[in-house]
Parts: sequence; C-alpha cells; structure tokens
Amino acid sequence: MPTASRWRDAITRSRLISSGYRAHSASLRRVPARRPAAGHRGPPLATLVTVGATGIDANHLPLEFDASAGACGTLRGHVSRNNPVWRDADQAGEALAIFQGPQAYISPGWYPTKQEHGRVVPTWNYVVVHTRGRLRFIEDAGWLREHVTRLTTRFEGQGAGAWHISDAPPDFIDGLLRAIVGFEMEIASLAGKWKTSQNRTAADRAGVIHGLQARGEHAMARLVESAD
Repeated sequence: MPTASRWRDAITRSRLISSGYRAHSASLRRVPARRPAAGHRGPPLATLVTVGATGIDANHLPLEFDASAGACGTLRGHVSRNNPVWRDADQAGEALAIFQGPQAYISPGWYPTKQEHGRVVPTWNYVVVHTRGRLRFIEDAGWLREHVTRLTTRFEGQGAGAWHISDAPPDFIDGLLRAIVGFEMEIASLAGKWKTSQNRTAADRAGVIHGLQARGEHAMARLVESAD
C-alpha cells in the first residue's frame, strides 16, 4: 500500500491544491500541472474514463508514468484487443485517468466535540488525483514488448525468483502481444483532492487518528496527522 508521504508528495510536487472541504465548502481548486518528480512511484491502478460513440466508458488499468515525455509527463498502458475502447474512444477529446489513494470511514464517535454539543455526523476521508489528456493508441509490437517489460520489471523486481518475459516461450509472448493494444496519454492537466479531517479541530483530529490506528488504517491516520 502506498505510504501517506507518497500521496502527499504526489499532490504537493504536482501543485495539486484543494480546499479540502474546509468548513462546508465543496469547491475544488484546480491549477496547471507541473512535471512531477522523476522518481515518483505512485499506485499504478487507474480508472480510465473515455467518451465514444456509445457514451461514457470506464476501464481499470495499471498505468506507468514517464516523467521525461511531454511537459507534464506521459501515462502509458495497454488494453485487450477485444476491449472496444481502443476503437471507440474519441481521440480528439480528452480522457480522464483517476488514481485513488487511502480512504476511510470516519466515525463521529471519535470526536471529543461529540461530548460537548453532539452536532457531529459521520463522513468519509479520501485522496484522489485526476489526470487529463488525449489518448494515442499503439499497435506496434516493439513498443508493446518494451512497455510490458518495464511493467513486469517494476513489480517483479530483481530479486531471486523474479519472473522475466524471457522466462516464457517466445511464441507464447508474441501471441499475447498480438492480443493487446497500447496507448499513451500525454498529461495536459492534473488536479488533486483530499479530505483528511483538516476542517476539524486539533482535538477532533487526534480522536480520528486514534480511531483509525485502532482500526489498522495507518495510511489515512498519517495523512490526518499531517493535515494542514
């Protein structure tokens, strides 16, 4: 699971600034993207939202981030050739990739202010990052092989027992590569949003941290602890 500091960095380094629902405001402040740190490694699974001839579609895909491509970086991924998104998605318009971080139910019973006046209700804390850009689909076998090799190397690592594409029969891998289509999305804009109890008093936040830790939700507890 990604650490609280990684999620904080993913937001602050990319200038992802949110009102965080201070008081009762539900507004989200968006700012132009800045290139994230080259070494950043966030959680890879994204919800890719596209619009095509049949309407809105959503696919859940692991994506890789390349900080060296484009002004704000580029996301790369692949889909099954049987998935109609690569034919149906409107490549003239923007797609949206949503990355979700820690989330947690927040009980009002954790707030000391419950005992003071009782005017408290449950809520939900979360962290999300939205990226937007145009998609370009790629069928080149060499590009696809390099892409899946990078993904595999990242998550398998280099330790003993790590699986490599070369471990499988070449004709088997060639057949699988023919069954997928790659894509790139050069990032045009980034927006982040987080709700981590930053609108509560210090005493209420301390109660939330204690409640989350007792429930084993340490990633969100650390985010609440570092809330502005």
